[in-house]
Amino acid sequence: MALSGEDRGSIITKFRSQAGDTASPAVQIALLTARLQYLNEHFKAHAGDHHSRRGLLKMVGKRRRLLAYLRRTDGERYRRVLSELGLRK
Repeated sequence: MALSGEDRGSIITKFRSQAGDTASPAVQIALLTARLQYLNEHFKAHAGDHHSRRGLLKMVGKRRRLLAYLRRTDGERYRRVLSELGLRK
């Protein structure tokens, strides 16, 4: 739907902490951010798509929880992920 295989692979290689890492919070946050950016573009053309909007809100909540977990456990990596994704000013 939103991400092709090579896009997904490039995001994973950029944010992973070691080889084979696909499930760390940083990787999950980066993948969710890419999907959220795609959905934001989708809503510009399809403003009445309320079913997808619910999915967007669930993804935003999940990303928020993952960011809170990362901030609690590894503050340096949290700041690095925020700066690379451009999430907070």
